[in-house]
Amino acid sequence: MIAQTDQLPGRLFVGLMSGTSVDGIDSALIHSHEGRVRLLASRQHPIAEEVRAEIAALSHPTTNEIERMGRLDRELGGLFADAALALLEKAGTEASAITAIGSHGQTIRHAPPADADDKRGFTVQIGDPNTIAERCGITTVADFRRRDIAAGGEGAPLAPAFHAAVFAHRGRHRAIVNIGGIANITLLKGNTLLAGFDSGPGNTLLDHWYRRHTGLPFDRDGHCSAGGEVIPELLERLLQDPYFQRTGPRSTGKERFHLAWLDERLADFSRARMQDVQATLAELSAASIALAVQLSQGDLDEAFVCGGGAHNGDLMQRLARRLQPARLATTDELGIHPDWVEAAAFAWLAQQRLDGLGGNARVVTGASGLRVLGAVYPP
Repeated sequence: MIAQTDQLPGRLFVGLMSGTSVDGIDSALIHSHEGRVRLLASRQHPIAEEVRAEIAALSHPTTNEIERMGRLDRELGGLFADAALALLEKAGTEASAITAIGSHGQTIRHAPPADADDKRGFTVQIGDPNTIAERCGITTVADFRRRDIAAGGEGAPLAPAFHAAVFAHRGRHRAIVNIGGIANITLLKGNTLLAGFDSGPGNTLLDHWYRRHTGLPFDRDGHCSAGGEVIPELLERLLQDPYFQRTGPRSTGKERFHLAWLDERLADFSRARMQDVQATLAELSAASIALAVQLSQGDLDEAFVCGGGAHNGDLMQRLARRLQPARLATTDELGIHPDWVEAAAFAWLAQQRLDGLGGNARVVTGASGLRVLGAVYPP
């Protein structure tokens, strides 16, 4: 329960986020005042298995796509509205107290421009913001990524600008590592945003491999991977993917890193134990994050992890070894629980949109300049 929010100076925003893992809709209520952001309440709203299955199906070419996407867009809009309203009920906060909702939506395709001359790059997020605004009676901001792509950028990741605003610290060389389905990294030198990019698979291959063999959604705390042995030859083969050698602005998704990608590279390892492959995939996530940091700028003082990977003890230990001597912790230490950083970021991006301020960073996405992101849907 949040008491007397009407007496707080500043403004309240809600952020809604569903990521690559599609494990639920993350919602965050933030208080913003004089450049400071405070998380007031958070909640995860469930997504039914049949909806998750339809999202997965539409993430790759399939039949009757337009009608199926249209129906799912409306259904997800309703679910995002439910998530926002349930959060406000939990927080004891009236809809009238909220300045705006920032909704990332659910990505079903991400195909950024191949180069500066590529005019066909695109990204698609669904979860109808008209439905959210209508159901909640709150101004809703959505469609954050496409303006950056129109300006020649990758459209992702967008969280680094938020990380710089709330996590930068004078005199500290920091990385913010978000390990969701795909991992992304923000590099901060003092108050300067040096870079931000997707490093490759975070949890996505780990989850899919574990689910295939156990029927369970994920390897809790990395118990399975901790009980396996890394297969060096397999790890080397996985790391040969050209994406891991890229530098500069870049983004990726499950369109590239999926089970078929893994199966192709497992062709010569048919006798490998399931838990050894799981261990190798955990090492891949840690190794690709560390390699991306090394290729980008090298030395770090500290790294702070957010996203679901922060709860995977085995993955965190592997990453700590790879990033030594930098100190590894979670964003809890910086004031925002690791589960809610991305949802808070889209609440902040809604604020940036309403204030007419930029939400991207050229050094991150490669766009031709700073852009105001998002479309506004009044209540």
